[in-house]
Amino acid sequence: MNSPKEIAQNYISIGAGKTKISIPKMVVLGILAGIFIALAGVAYTVASSTLEGSVGKLIGASVFPGGLAMVLLAGSELFTGNTIIVLPVCCGHAKVGGMLKNWLFVYIGNFIGSIIIAALVVGAGTTGLFGGEVGKDMINIAVGKVSLGFDVAFIRGILCNFLVCIAVWMSFAAKDVTGKIVGIFFPIMFFVLCGFEHSVANMYFIATGLFASGNQALVDLAANANIGMLTWGNFFVKNLLPVTLGNIVGGSVMVGLSYWYLYIAGDKETKEKLSAKK
Repeated sequence: MNSPKEIAQNYISIGAGKTKISIPKMVVLGILAGIFIALAGVAYTVASSTLEGSVGKLIGASVFPGGLAMVLLAGSELFTGNTIIVLPVCCGHAKVGGMLKNWLFVYIGNFIGSIIIAALVVGAGTTGLFGGEVGKDMINIAVGKVSLGFDVAFIRGILCNFLVCIAVWMSFAAKDVTGKIVGIFFPIMFFVLCGFEHSVANMYFIATGLFASGNQALVDLAANANIGMLTWGNFFVKNLLPVTLGNIVGGSVMVGLSYWYLYIAGDKETKEKLSAKK
């Protein structure tokens, strides 16, 4: 197993390498990650719809980590996890411009992948499972997310991506597939169970709710008094914007900068090794 210090040292080259991927590949890798996270979102909704209340949510939270497992093991680029790229930037092994380029084009790719799955799932009739319970829940989840206050969405975004990036960090501790999956599982289950906000997951959840709301029978089944809040404008402004900003803080500041300070900035031997590699 790699120690936290070894993870920090290893991530310097990993993160720097991410900034050097060509833009077309960044987008395609981002699309794949968006698809993986969206499929985990499908599984979450279907699983949680089988039971009401906290038990259903626990079951859904237990299957959602499969999304990040696919992201890390199958090969793709996820915006939220890439907020840790701030670490190699602080070491001088990556440029701010390269980091921002990665964030932008991976984010675009994540959005495209999420929208593709949202459209396909609704088109496939998944909304009709369990007598329409899945479609009802898709709408209610989306309405709940766009109804959050800006500050609440922002704070939930911080908490979420702290856990997501810790999951990524823990996966780098393991040297085999089983260890990586185990490392991923609990932090991701925690954020889903606690209702924290993940920008890429929300790209799928809210888009699916918007698409599903085109079916009046599902809208009637949802019987949500706040259904009028479910608009594309509210999707981008009331949820995606504050959650994305919160995700950046949770990942880059609480994880990336923290571990840079702990294991790189204050370690004379490590700094000397890094300087020799430049």
